[in-house]
Amino acid sequence: MQERTPARGREGPQFSLVFPAFNPGPGLENSLRQVSEFLASTRERWEILFVCDGCTDGTPERLAKRSAEGPSRIRMISYAPNRGKGYAVRRGLEAAHGTWRLFTDVDLAYSLEDVGRVAAALRDGAAAAIASRTHPDSRMALPVALQGYAYRRHLQSLIFSSLVRWLLPVRQRDTQAGLKGMTAQVAELLLPHLRCNGFGFDCEFLTACARWGIPVAEVPVTVRYEDRTSTTGARPTLRMVRELWRIRRRWKRGPAVPQADALREAA
Repeated sequence: MQERTPARGREGPQFSLVFPAFNPGPGLENSLRQVSEFLASTRERWEILFVCDGCTDGTPERLAKRSAEGPSRIRMISYAPNRGKGYAVRRGLEAAHGTWRLFTDVDLAYSLEDVGRVAAALRDGAAAAIASRTHPDSRMALPVALQGYAYRRHLQSLIFSSLVRWLLPVRQRDTQAGLKGMTAQVAELLLPHLRCNGFGFDCEFLTACARWGIPVAEVPVTVRYEDRTSTTGARPTLRMVRELWRIRRRWKRGPAVPQADALREAA
């Protein structure tokens, strides 16, 4: 693993934003530009962690060059081989220094304005907060040509959500929105017990919160569709169903609920 740790001032970051990345390609440049502009404009103390999950497209080299030239608050973790989104998110959240720790997709499918809304929910006292595309105040932005595609994705999401809530003690209707956050205390309490390395990480995280009584705030976002890129084909769907069964079996047996003091501090 390679990690570039920035020089730290007297005060650590308030917020950490983790980007799990696997061969993001040219789109990485747009994300880096937006992140740099965000860091330059905000008065809050943020750190950005890019986690290169076995990237083979030159992303680690590009990130190392850009982070060396840009704001010192941009960090990188790189390792091989590819281990999956859940593993990358865990590594990033564990390496983060922020009082509040968030993660989102490296292509910024949810804007930094949406990230700010989730961060605000945490700052205002939420132990954990998630973006919710089904929130009454959420909005959708897409070209007319993608309306049919967006409708099919919405139906797939509803079916998957019903399956999740049937198998797991999860009440949220949108488990897979790629923007979530938690306090450092919640991260330190839960992460050692999470095992999903793939896209089931989100469901396992919410299952752990439900089992241990950690409240989860749902935050409205603007959903943007710009192309038909999707990971919801037959094989990924079958992998997700298998992960749901593993989560169900594991969390039905345990892990044991932490002591009351630890739960009160986290929540």
